Amino acid sequence: MDLLPHGWLLIALHVMAQLVFIARAILWPHREPAARMAWITVIMVTSVVGMLAYVLFGEPNIGRRRLARLEEADDKLPPPDEVGCEKRLVLPERPAVLFRVGTSISGFEPVPGNRAQLMASSDAGIDQMVADIDAARETVHLLFYIWLPDNNGRKVAEAVMRAAARGVTCRAMADALGSRLLINSVYWGAMRDAGVDVARALPIGFLPVQPLRGRIDMRNHRKIVVIDNRITYCGSQNCADPEFRIKPKYAPWVDILVRLEGPIVRQQQRLFAVDWMAHRREDDLSDLVRAPLPPAEDGFVAQAVASGPTVRYSAMPEMFEALMYAARDELVVTTPYYVPDEPIQAALCASARRGVRTKIIFPQRNDSWIVAAASRSYYEELLDAGVEIYEYVGGLLHAKTLTMDGEVTLIGSANIDRRSFDLNFENNILIADREMTGTIRERQAVYLASSRRVNATVVAEWDIRHRLWNNAVAMFGPVL
Repeated sequence: MDLLPHGWLLIALHVMAQLVFIARAILWPHREPAARMAWITVIMVTSVVGMLAYVLFGEPNIGRRRLARLEEADDKLPPPDEVGCEKRLVLPERPAVLFRVGTSISGFEPVPGNRAQLMASSDAGIDQMVADIDAARETVHLLFYIWLPDNNGRKVAEAVMRAAARGVTCRAMADALGSRLLINSVYWGAMRDAGVDVARALPIGFLPVQPLRGRIDMRNHRKIVVIDNRITYCGSQNCADPEFRIKPKYAPWVDILVRLEGPIVRQQQRLFAVDWMAHRREDDLSDLVRAPLPPAEDGFVAQAVASGPTVRYSAMPEMFEALMYAARDELVVTTPYYVPDEPIQAALCASARRGVRTKIIFPQRNDSWIVAAASRSYYEELLDAGVEIYEYVGGLLHAKTLTMDGEVTLIGSANIDRRSFDLNFENNILIADREMTGTIRERQAVYLASSRRVNATVVAEWDIRHRLWNNAVAMFGPVL
């Protein structure tokens, strides 16, 4: 009998704790109503587990100390709108509007005089990267979300060590979670011993107190290579073999990688510099960002579009939406992970409804079964709107591309999912050029040739269990 009051007290404390977490989920700013409802459901249904999940993953908080270091690094560098930009461009209205969206996100202005080469394959891209590192004379800067100690990963590490041995200043950064296998291997120490300055992006501390320093799953998903301040690489490709031996049953990973020269390199350099200087506060890269540009050459207009938890929460979705609404003839999208917010889904459907040939390509087999289920819950609405859906069958299509009307391309690291929108640091490049867009569109055609089209009949044949599972998982899309 004496235990009864204590039992009621425990129940009351438990309910009060749930109410506190529910209040936080409701009051957290810039959160969609669907996300609020999803978290409230998780907290109420799963009780203690839900509250613990909210502590770990509920709020996109990078931590005050990390935020202060990023802001300090940003303040030391030239303003983004001055980087690579010798004069303001006068552009036709349609691309100008798109570039203004990009400028509003990361501050960079569109810059002319850029040239690019699309790499033939993942292995060919790594080989070209190694050749450029071997030819480097001044600096080599690398940043990867996933850098593995496999064949390609070792090739790049060895090339950087060779560069450091001949006096080139080499800085290598890898995400502490995504690249943990390399960081814990002999190659990380070997690079450091060879004179390469190495850094772990967003290191994970003591787990019980890590939530106080920022979310564990907020990651640096960027893929940036800058060599001698004149060559850069951008795309979906991590520093790894296409066989991706940590998840071999989904291989090959099918990526896309572009090698670029021109003023856009300086914008990529600034992105790297902010990330680097936030971790190496004593290392100031301002002079590299301020260095005079090489003589102007003919080339296309491009702009770095970078996002992350320090940028407004709607940044990357706005870029995708702007491109989707601007399309008049054709829109082709590839993304491995599709867990959109409502405006993205509406923009894609609206594109098809107004007569734009709208195609989207997903991998048939996804390494995330949760994301695969959530993605397929959106198929019926997309098909009803007239969007053509394709599933790539030649491996895991990991390329993140968007081409619009044969004129504009967006390529980089961002997926069309909540993680890329809200949590990850991402880097993309927006290109306005028919020739380069045509080249990317040809690569998309290769993906289409290896894909199976999904029509309304296929979706209608899914059994009730399949539909229930997809839709149930999608309900929790805002917390994935």
